[in-house]
Amino acid sequence: SCFRRIIANRAVPKAEPMVDGYVGFLFLDKNDMPMVALHWEKYMEHIVQKYNKIYRIQMPKVTPHVCRHTFCSNMAKSGMNPKTLQYIMGHADISVTLNTYTHVKFDDAKDELLRVANA
Repeated sequence: SCFRRIIANRAVPKAEPMVDGYVGFLFLDKNDMPMVALHWEKYMEHIVQKYNKIYRIQMPKVTPHVCRHTFCSNMAKSGMNPKTLQYIMGHADISVTLNTYTHVKFDDAKDELLRVANA
């Protein structure tokens, strides 16, 4: 329903763009074409620059790819089935999902051990 609301509230394009047979893209650029990672990277870069001009504690560089890694890590930590996560991420090989995109730290391992011990 959230995605339908975004499409309903966006400016109506002159012609609905079709890419590889797909239509109904959530966000379109000024040329009525689907927005791609570079658009979002520039938006994020601008937001980080604006923030860092105002605040003393600086925000690190954030990109759509960083968000992709964060999403994958959070879904893995929440217990999502690894094969489902692999499918959502679009990885052909599960090792890419688990070894490249999923980042686990000491506190994550500690929390998991405590969870298992208390089960």
